[in-house]
Amino acid sequence: MLGVGLGTVSSASAATAAVAHAAAPTASDASSPAKSGDGALRIYTSSQGATQQMRASTADAPVVGHALTEKENSIFVNPQRQFQQVLGIGGAITDSSAETFAKLPKRAQRALLTAYYDPQQGIGYTLARTTIHSSDFSSGSYTYIKEGDAALKSFSVKHDAKYRIPMLRQAIAAAGGTLTTFASPWSAPAFMKDSKTMLKGGKLLPEYAQAWASYYTRFIAAYEKAGIPIWGISLQNEPMAVQTWESMLFSAEEERDFLKHHLGPTMASAGYGERKIIVWDHNRDMMVHRAHVIFDDPEAAKYAWGMGFHWYETWAGFEPMVENVAAVAQAYPDKHLLLTEAAVEKFDPAKLQYWPNGERYGTAIINDLNHGAVGWTDWNILLDQHGGPNHVGNYCFAPVHADTRTGEVIYTPSYWYIGHFSKFIRPGARRVSAASSRSNLATTAFRNTDGSLAMVVMNASDVAIAYNLYVGEAFSTLQIPAHAIQTVVLEP
Repeated sequence: MLGVGLGTVSSASAATAAVAHAAAPTASDASSPAKSGDGALRIYTSSQGATQQMRASTADAPVVGHALTEKENSIFVNPQRQFQQVLGIGGAITDSSAETFAKLPKRAQRALLTAYYDPQQGIGYTLARTTIHSSDFSSGSYTYIKEGDAALKSFSVKHDAKYRIPMLRQAIAAAGGTLTTFASPWSAPAFMKDSKTMLKGGKLLPEYAQAWASYYTRFIAAYEKAGIPIWGISLQNEPMAVQTWESMLFSAEEERDFLKHHLGPTMASAGYGERKIIVWDHNRDMMVHRAHVIFDDPEAAKYAWGMGFHWYETWAGFEPMVENVAAVAQAYPDKHLLLTEAAVEKFDPAKLQYWPNGERYGTAIINDLNHGAVGWTDWNILLDQHGGPNHVGNYCFAPVHADTRTGEVIYTPSYWYIGHFSKFIRPGARRVSAASSRSNLATTAFRNTDGSLAMVVMNASDVAIAYNLYVGEAFSTLQIPAHAIQTVVLEP
């Protein structure tokens, strides 16, 4: 299946200790057991306070014969029961990520790309998001045309050629030549909106609907000419939110009508009918309603590959609404669901090694995958020592931060938690039945195309837990530390 390659650099005890001076996470020979041909389990563990993360070990192959009792912690995996197919797992390369990347020494740049995209020596990201012109994670607002150019005669992605396009090219190369990339707009140009500003919401003026639809196709053409294949686009980032940064509003009906009357036909006529269009691209809370309005209209639904969703519905003070992911998956089994953005907000440099941030990722990824998501896309893959740059002060955490003054690169717990999925659950994998007998362990499992099983187990409690891992009727007894995540791999 996969090489180990990663696992022994501390994410460590101090906020600056994770990976000093851009040394990428690497594994020692002792932590990289050879692939066994006897069915032995390969186990990778990351835990709070450990000096090494994603450390590797082995356990005996599962055997038949254990008498199950109700007093045990057990994980049950049934590879015969299969569900959705994985698109990929990854993160966004924004202007902020690319600008921060460009300020690093070349050795640090190479190390970062390896750590993220190399499937052997890194965590094997296979999915990327980027933006159609500026977002809040840019150094300033900009578009690809001159203001007022509805004919798009001045269209150019020259702005992105300085930072973002070069980083995307290098990421594709580091990933082995293929990186599934989709792009999202935060706002149309100001003159196309009723508010006459890219910031603080506003709506697309009807007379510019066709020009705006053509803008997406011009973006795809320009990026592909620059060497960045575009797998798909989302119609609008967060169409229900009035933000202080670039934002634009679409009601469910407005998004449906723009898709079926403008964007869908324009993509098809431009030769991009096979490129994927993602609707909604906002929080889980209202995704059921948006799915109903768009997917129940056959003339709109035929253009939609599926629905993107974010994890920020907790802003209202309630719990994550993962049940809504399952509700849409069950109601529209022909459509795909993809987590398109997640970030820990309110950056605080004192919390760079705050372990609950990683646990938040682990919990969300397990729940979203178990409820029907085909992939998971983190927000910025890299930010600077301030949680930016961000032109409106919306500073956030990323899995990796760089101090652009010193060249130091810091890997946070979130990097390791995401890596326990992205490194071992590969594109084309199928989710299989997996369940825990107790609420103190969370789990998900996947059958990869090479036949290997990747089973993720997470313990967010304060104590180590012994558990029986059942694969069919065969079992192994394993242990997971407190505040830890494990990936258990069983070769075919």
